[in-house]
Formats: sequence, C-alpha cells, structure tokens
Amino acid sequence: MTKVLVTLTCLFACATLGAALALFTGWPLAIVSGALAFLFTQHMSATYARGSDRRKTARDIGQLRKLTMEFDQQLAATSRRMDEISGQVEARSDAQGRKIVAELQVLESLMREFAGKISRTARAQQGEITPASVMQTGRRQGPTSAYVASIGAPSDMLETIRASLEENRVDLYLQPIVSLPQRKLRYYEALSRLRAEDGSVIMPAQYIKVAAPAGLMSVVDNLLLFRCVQVVRRLTVKTREIGIFCNISGDTLADAEFFPQFLDYMQANRDLAGQIIFEFSQSAVLKAGPQGEKNLRFLSDLGFALSMDHVETLGLDFLRLKALGFSHIKVHAAMLTGGMEGAHAAVAAEDFKKLLSRHGVNLIAERVEDEKTVVQLLDFSVDYAQGFLFGEPRAVRDEAQRAPETAAGGAAVLPLRKAS
Repeated sequence: MTKVLVTLTCLFACATLGAALALFTGWPLAIVSGALAFLFTQHMSATYARGSDRRKTARDIGQLRKLTMEFDQQLAATSRRMDEISGQVEARSDAQGRKIVAELQVLESLMREFAGKISRTARAQQGEITPASVMQTGRRQGPTSAYVASIGAPSDMLETIRASLEENRVDLYLQPIVSLPQRKLRYYEALSRLRAEDGSVIMPAQYIKVAAPAGLMSVVDNLLLFRCVQVVRRLTVKTREIGIFCNISGDTLADAEFFPQFLDYMQANRDLAGQIIFEFSQSAVLKAGPQGEKNLRFLSDLGFALSMDHVETLGLDFLRLKALGFSHIKVHAAMLTGGMEGAHAAVAAEDFKKLLSRHGVNLIAERVEDEKTVVQLLDFSVDYAQGFLFGEPRAVRDEAQRAPETAAGGAAVLPLRKAS
C-alpha cells in the first residue's frame, strides 16, 4: 500500500512539473523534463521499496531468530527433563531389581532356617500319620494320583514333602478369575503344588493332610507369598489392573512364630496393596480367635483386601466380615445355581448379590465349568467367575521371574505352562 501511494505521489509531482514547464518554456522541454522527472521518481520509488523490503526481511529474520532461540531453549529444557526422567526410571529399575534380589536372599535365608525345623518336625511326626490322612484323589490329577498311590506309607509322603520344601520344589500355579459378563481377566488365584524328586506333582489335597499336622503349612505359605510378591512386581511393570489372590492357611494364621514376621514383611511391602488379595478359608476365619482377627484387621489396615473361600455355609455375619476387612467371598457355582438349599443363606440366590453389595463385598463364583452355568450366574448378578471354563491352573515358567510377556492388547500376561 505504501509503495502505491509513493508512486501516485511521484506521478502527481511529475504531472504538476510538466504543466508548469509547458506554461513557461514550451512543450518540448516540458516533455523531456517530465520524462526525466518520472524516471527519477521511479528510481526513488524503487529505492524506497527495496529499503522497505529489506526492513521487513530484517524484521522477519529477527522474529525467526527469536523463535529459533526459544525452540533451542525448549529443546534443551526437554532434553534435561528426559535425562531426569531417564535417571529416575533407571533408579527405580535398579531399586526394583535390588528389592527382588533382596527378597530372593531373604527367601533363601528363610529356607535354610526352615530346613532344620522341617527335619525336626518331620521326624517327630512320622509315626503319627495314618494312611487314611494321606490317600485322597481328585479330579483331573492324572499322574499325580498315580504318584501318590505309589507311596508306600504316610512316612514316605512326609519325607517327600520335607524334601520338596527343603529343596524348594514348590511351584506357583495361576488360575484366571474373570469379570462377568465381559469375561475380562481381572485376577489370578495363586496355587501351590509340590514337586517330587521324579517330577510328579503333589496336589494340596494330598500334602495338606500330612503337612498341616506336621506344622509345615507355614513353610508352604511362606514360599507361595514370596512367589506372589515377585509375580505382582513383574505384573505392575505393565499394568496395575490385575491382582493376585494369595491363599493363606488357617495353620499359618494361627502360627505365633510365622505370622508376626509375615505382617512385618507385608508392612514393608504395603505398596503392593491393591494387587495382592489374601484368601482364607471360612473355617480358618471362624476359628481365628481374638489374635487371628487382630491379624486380619492389621492386614486390612495396611490396605490389603481379604477374601473368603471354601465356604460351606452362607449364614454369615457380613457386618463382622466387613469389619475384619473382607471384600470378596467365593461361593461354589453349584451352591448358587442349586437354589442354596442347605446353605443357610438369609436370602434367595437371586437376592444374595444385593445382600453382599450392601456390605461392600464382591461375589466370585468358583468351579464354573460350562456355559449353562454362566447363563444362570448372570441372572444372579455375580461379579466374577473362576473355573475350568475360563482357564485351568497353569504353572508359572521360571522366566516369569525375569521378564513378563505382553499380550496383543498391551496388558501384561505371565508366561504359563499347562499343569502336569
């Protein structure tokens, strides 16, 4: 716009000069003078325009330099922030690695400590176990039952248990627990299996009846707990949406030597609250006594959720359970779908979930093995389900202690292998 105005002004000046010269000197000289004046004004206009362009270019270059300096500053700040974050991640990874190594060292130390106790207790109990307390078979046990049947005496079973514990042949198995109706993986239940020297698996139904009277269940629970902690720490690297149900026996809950150490350990690892749910049988809770209930409340106060399984009767004081910290209850699917007759429930099956909801307790149906059962459970508004339909217990491979795998959807899953 400025250039146009300058040009028009020059033209007006030339026209005025030409008219004046024509009036006083004649037209030929006026035309030459006007042409020279026009060329001069054009030159002046071009000079002014170039100066204006140079000034505009200089302003643009100055603005670009300013933006470049700001970008360099932001880039440097981002680089420093990335270095800080990288350092924090490395520090956390190192701390996590040191923590896992420390846990393994504690586990090894405890195993040596328990080894002497196991040997002394096993020898003392060898003469007190009857064959009826050992021999028991279960569904889908396969070679396990054959192995147990091959043990000639209860003392042989106790010796096998002792050797399995001393040599750390305790395997961690995980079984999925899914939400209904989405069937989305929400939890795993951790189960322990002993492994004999020949590789045969000894199921809980076989070893508990021998290990419990011998005072060895706290050893099994201790190993299971350490494995659960390691698995949870690996899971939380990728997601904190999946939790682990960790079973604790009634014998361990009543163990005055072990349980205080257990509480101290969980207090030091309370960052895992929300990922570990401790599970106790109904009989263990009912027989807990004042000290046992105090221990349960202590766990709950640390932030750990509690679950009840092996439920035989639904005539429970749910207010008391909630006060103890229980937020989950597992009920056999057959108990719910069978009309709950004989379960001593205060309400019908279709109203049972409403009763639990009033006390903030989730309902998990276990031993779900067919689609017909799922349809019935949906009518009862069951929160979660567990059973062979959704996945059998599978052993965690050794490499799960080192690095988790990632599913296609991005959620961390554990490398599992089928149960023997």
